[in-house]
Amino acid sequence: MITCIAIDDEPMALEVIERYCAGSALVDLTATFREPSKAIAWLNREKVDLIFLDINMPEMSGMQLIQSLSPMPMIIFTTAYSHYAVESYNLNAVDYLLKPIIFERFVMAINKAAKAYALQNSIDNDDKAIIYLKSGPQTHPVKLNDILYLEKDGNYMTVHLKEKHILIRENMSGVFDLVPASGFIRVHKSYVVAIKHVTMIEVHQLTVGGELIPIGSSYRESVRAGFGLK
Repeated sequence: MITCIAIDDEPMALEVIERYCAGSALVDLTATFREPSKAIAWLNREKVDLIFLDINMPEMSGMQLIQSLSPMPMIIFTTAYSHYAVESYNLNAVDYLLKPIIFERFVMAINKAAKAYALQNSIDNDDKAIIYLKSGPQTHPVKLNDILYLEKDGNYMTVHLKEKHILIRENMSGVFDLVPASGFIRVHKSYVVAIKHVTMIEVHQLTVGGELIPIGSSYRESVRAGFGLK
């Protein structure tokens, strides 16, 4: 079961999350917080798999909060403001729930988190974890550990491996359904890299498998947070 907490300055919003979590067999809500500072203090002592996180809070925004966490759990943003959606996906959020949250949409987000959780556990417990990539009429079994980075290529994506690359029909909005957000990080509108294969991080670029990958200006803070850099 996925352990989770909820952080929101609105009591009614927390009540909704509590009620929805109680109706799901996939998540265990262990704590709720109205003050981000108290949540951070708790997270410094305890481990959690997932955070339901409001974005617009008076003490500290949800975006600021997650940039203070290392390592970063899975995040499902909960907010009344749709204009934060792009930034939330830049931060590798599992999903983005727009208030008022309906139960059916909550279930979809939880299912995405469960899929990412299962995939990450398979990687942690087995360095031979495999995914299957469909390229035209062919399907390629690929070890996740062999993926260096993924590059957007129009309506397609090139998956760069240690020995070759594979072109698949996929877009960036679905990339973290393909690979786990805990092991990969988006660094540019066109690039997602495998964290374990990064050998150097600079202000405007990083090195993966001997290749220089640009860091987009809107991704610099999330990249530093993702690697635990101050």
